[in-house]
Amino acid sequence: MTTTQNTGQESNLTDGMHVVVDALKRNGVDTIYGIVGIPVTDLARHAQEAGIRYIGFRHEQQAGNAAAISGYLTKKPGICLTVSAPGFLNGLLALCNATVNGFPMIQISGSSNRNIIDLQQGDYEGLDQMNIAKPFCKAAYRINRPEDVAVGLARAIRTAVSGRPGGVYLDLTTAMLETVVDKGEIEKSFFVTKAPVAGAAPSPESVEEALTLLAGAKRPLIILGKGAAYAQADGDIRAFIEKTGIPFLPMSMAKGILPDDHPQSAAAARSLVMENADVVMLVGARLNWMLNHGRGKHWNPAGKLIQLEIDPVEIDSNRKIDAPVVGDICSSMKMLLAGLAMHAVKAAPDWWTMIEADKKKNDAKMAEKLNKLTSPINYFNALNAVNEVLKNHQDIYLVNEGANTLDDARNVIEIFRPRHRLDCGTWGVMGVGLGFAVGAAQTTGQQVVTIQGDSAFGFDGMEVETICRFKLPVTIMVFNNGGIYKGDSPNLSGGSDPSPTTLDPNAHYDKIIEAFGGDPYFVRTPDELKKALEAGLSSKRPTLINVVIDPSVGTESGHIGNLNPKVTGTH
Repeated sequence: MTTTQNTGQESNLTDGMHVVVDALKRNGVDTIYGIVGIPVTDLARHAQEAGIRYIGFRHEQQAGNAAAISGYLTKKPGICLTVSAPGFLNGLLALCNATVNGFPMIQISGSSNRNIIDLQQGDYEGLDQMNIAKPFCKAAYRINRPEDVAVGLARAIRTAVSGRPGGVYLDLTTAMLETVVDKGEIEKSFFVTKAPVAGAAPSPESVEEALTLLAGAKRPLIILGKGAAYAQADGDIRAFIEKTGIPFLPMSMAKGILPDDHPQSAAAARSLVMENADVVMLVGARLNWMLNHGRGKHWNPAGKLIQLEIDPVEIDSNRKIDAPVVGDICSSMKMLLAGLAMHAVKAAPDWWTMIEADKKKNDAKMAEKLNKLTSPINYFNALNAVNEVLKNHQDIYLVNEGANTLDDARNVIEIFRPRHRLDCGTWGVMGVGLGFAVGAAQTTGQQVVTIQGDSAFGFDGMEVETICRFKLPVTIMVFNNGGIYKGDSPNLSGGSDPSPTTLDPNAHYDKIIEAFGGDPYFVRTPDELKKALEAGLSSKRPTLINVVIDPSVGTESGHIGNLNPKVTGTH
């Protein structure tokens, strides 16, 4: 009788770890990316048991990158799970990068008990994680009791997706995870987070002001940023651009909102339109370093600016915004589109005459680069081969990172679908590639192709094993020119060590995937590259193509060499 009573009592009990899993499940979380260890190993096991897919990585930074890009693609916060202290810190870089880029993400980390940390008594992997995280994300919360799990998760979800999206840190203490509670009582604390994102429509006056400014423009221009892509207002954005006939420039992750071959794309005349536009409307694009802060030789100093932006603090951040439209992009574009009935907004014919002449000239220059055969091959003829294949596979998701590999691929590889180009974004960091690839493949169920420089691949190459373990349809291309920027830089001392920018030009990166059961390819010509890429896409198996590039090609820092400090004198 006693045994039966004990069994009955135990069946009515649960613990904080199961409460966390239950709360995640009730809030629609279907995937967790992470690395397990003390104190969260069982949390991952129980999440998997409950039907949440757990994808284990080899480094927390890549797990965080996968969660971040999942958030970008779905507008729901991706979940990254890490252990305490070192694991938490490894994931923190991805959390910070997500915040800078406006990707909703929640990093959940196990942590030491407060009584030990607060008295600095030297716990295993002891660290005051919540307070360390605060400067690097939108918010950081700590859950100390199972009764607070539902509220803590709700706060994290709302914070991650509201306003400008970003990263949130959620701290789970060991004591909370192992606290035993009554199932009936804890059930009363559960709830589902309802309507975490509320539309924030701009004022009608601001929309009217923007339309009036556009109607008076002779040389208008629209710049689309990744905020426009994130908003998923694709139909209204396209309708507005096509009804007004205004040329548009897509920032790299905004490519595909309208296809790159759209006749109103001014990408091939980028310098001309930015330098001559009299009114520029920024849609989900910030005037940061990627747009030269709205100043300098690439901007018309007399031009007027309209900015569609969710965060009012961003307005006037670098220069005066003449018509701020503060609100979410979906609401803003609907109101602007409706307002065209009362405003004659149209790009002037002579503006298009200028643009088309410049596009024709620049397209001819680019075609010469793309079709020039070299041995060894270079970035342009290699990317031309890739583009010829990918034009027939427009549903694939492209992940791109590197220096020259990033810059040249952005200009060569055409994107035809919104949110199908994923790259390093605002910070310009390396090391996001394979984390993004895993996150995109898991989130969309579609094939993913990565184009990475050999230097960039070095940051995340071990995730090849993750891709193979989960049998994800990812084809990886490593553009191998044996160096950071290029592989033939000299050692200025004359010594035998390689220079700071030199890597191994004879590296067989393809052998890495072979070790884990994937398909390796080693290519030296455009034809070999096309055949290997077609094979990888046809098989839908994990594939790695080592693309041998001329070590002498490549520009210092890619297209942003102007950011290098100016050095004078000698040692």
